[in-house]
Amino acid sequence: MCGIAGLYTSRPDAAPSPDTIKKMLALIQHRGPDEAGYFIDDRLAMGTVRLSIIDVASGTQPLSDSAERYWICYNGELYNYKELRSQLQGLGRRFRTNSDTEVLLQAWIEWGEACLPRLNGAFGFAIYDTWEKSLFLARDRYGKRPLFYARKDGDFLFASEMKAFMGLKDFAFAADPQQLASIFAQWTPLPHQSGFKDIEQLPMGCFLRVANGQVVQGQYEQLGFKPTYAIDSEAEAIEQVRNSLSDSVRLRLRSDVEVGVYLSGGLDSAVIAQLATEMSNQQVHTFSVGFEDKYFDESDDQQEVSRFLGTSHSAITMTHADIAETFPQALYHAEMPAFRTAFVPMYLLSKSVRDKGIKVVLSGEGADEAFLGYDLFKETLLRQSWGNYDNDERKRQISRMYPYLRHFDEGHAAKLLGLFQQFTQEQMPGLFSHEIRFQNGRFANRLLNQKADPFAALLQLTGEDAQFSSLNGIEKAQWLEFKTLLSGYLLSTQGERMSLAHGVENRCPFLDPDVVNLAASVNLKFDDGSNEKYLIKKAFENRIPASIISKHKHPYRAPDSAAFAQHRPDYLELLLSESELKKMPYLDIGFAKALTKKIFSSDPASISTRENQAFIYLLSSAMLDRQFVRREGLPDIDVARIEKVLVRAVDQRSGVH
Repeated sequence: MCGIAGLYTSRPDAAPSPDTIKKMLALIQHRGPDEAGYFIDDRLAMGTVRLSIIDVASGTQPLSDSAERYWICYNGELYNYKELRSQLQGLGRRFRTNSDTEVLLQAWIEWGEACLPRLNGAFGFAIYDTWEKSLFLARDRYGKRPLFYARKDGDFLFASEMKAFMGLKDFAFAADPQQLASIFAQWTPLPHQSGFKDIEQLPMGCFLRVANGQVVQGQYEQLGFKPTYAIDSEAEAIEQVRNSLSDSVRLRLRSDVEVGVYLSGGLDSAVIAQLATEMSNQQVHTFSVGFEDKYFDESDDQQEVSRFLGTSHSAITMTHADIAETFPQALYHAEMPAFRTAFVPMYLLSKSVRDKGIKVVLSGEGADEAFLGYDLFKETLLRQSWGNYDNDERKRQISRMYPYLRHFDEGHAAKLLGLFQQFTQEQMPGLFSHEIRFQNGRFANRLLNQKADPFAALLQLTGEDAQFSSLNGIEKAQWLEFKTLLSGYLLSTQGERMSLAHGVENRCPFLDPDVVNLAASVNLKFDDGSNEKYLIKKAFENRIPASIISKHKHPYRAPDSAAFAQHRPDYLELLLSESELKKMPYLDIGFAKALTKKIFSSDPASISTRENQAFIYLLSSAMLDRQFVRREGLPDIDVARIEKVLVRAVDQRSGVH
């Protein structure tokens, strides 16, 4: 796992400098504290900060082929690199290292962009052709690893994190109100969005070619959820689920350093921990977050799984003060407006993991999206068949969905009955499954004084996908989850960004392509969806504690506005003052002040979900404006730290020897 950054110019009089690339790398050194390296010629400067995991001794980057025509900077891991290496050796390819980086480079040289569907991994990489002076970038199929790019004065910039662009003189960040409207309404950025003007993400499953001043995007993988396995019996499905997850975990345990596991207290992480324990020849280290507020705390379940499996377990306990005080640091690494604070504990947990000497962890992300674990899928099934039930049955099904909600009672069920009744017919094309969520998201848009259609970008995205219209209602719900909440928050803000803030790589066995394809082949085939992830439970019912199998899903959450209402850090009053808010011309100051007043003067129990979300959006947007747009409160760029770990500096500029 690494961080990459680069600058490509089509201007013959504007050759990049080593100083620029070293500054860019210094800003993302947390991603790869072990080594740094760069390549530079008259058109391109690119480099890597490396977290050494596979082939620690000889996997230094940037890496070239033997002729030094192609150079690669690579962030990620190929879990099937050994299999690909064998295939390539059979085709006559020779290797100088044991790294997956070289396997990726040789695969690209051999197959070109056709190599991308063969890759089972998490990655964002750049390959430069020194003969043709062309650049190729690609990102993994589910968006596990980030890759941003921007164009400025004829130059093309790219990096694993946007903050690397601060290393360029005169590069300016500016919030994009249109993107903010979309993010606030849908909870997360869409695959191409960054929240800032003139900066884009390379979407999941896509690649870019950059040459002669032209930037051309292509797509190598489309999301699809049609069955690819012919499975006729429940027993066969259970066996396939167990075998597929076993294979996935086995691949993700490939590492030259120790691999730990995150335990949430739920089914998915318990399954991963069980498989890791079964396959490891040493005691597995597990890690978890607990909360002083018992409503959010799952410590008892985490400890029960650890005892059952015999892991060496470490945990941290979060207070409201921890969340409020650490919010700015965690958000600086997230780089995106957030609708929850749950990423903050993960930032502190990854620090604890790294302090224990662990560089790699496995986690359960992707299970709910692939195997229909969320309430959203149950809600969609109920709303689709609304006319088949009377009100008593509708209320019974609704009451069954939310056992984890505090003080949920008949009154809440009645309110939800009325809400569901309003959304039994599709109102926005293709978005039926998410319309209730998005309706709640409209509230946060009141923070903005420029009233734009917050769903225009999403509707354009669904319209451009050739397969989307052919998906059924549940498949469309999955597509939307993969494109929004999973890639835009869970894998990024709450996932990769928090772990790599402290040099820890997070691997997700449920997001192996074979596992996702298998899930699409068995979902709702042997159950009606009411018992979420039924086949996973059956596959592991005797391998993890029975209490975890029978436990209702409890979404991982953390105290949101309540953390700030109960503990007000020093920065809060200034950040939310009228003078500061006025520095963001796109804000509706009146609404922001009214919302803030209610948060700080009301009983936290009286604050609604949508008010909680709007407040965290306000707080995170104000903090990002301060950190990125105005660049206040940030440390100086420390190039000396990069130079201390610089192990490769290849300079091929004309006239430089």
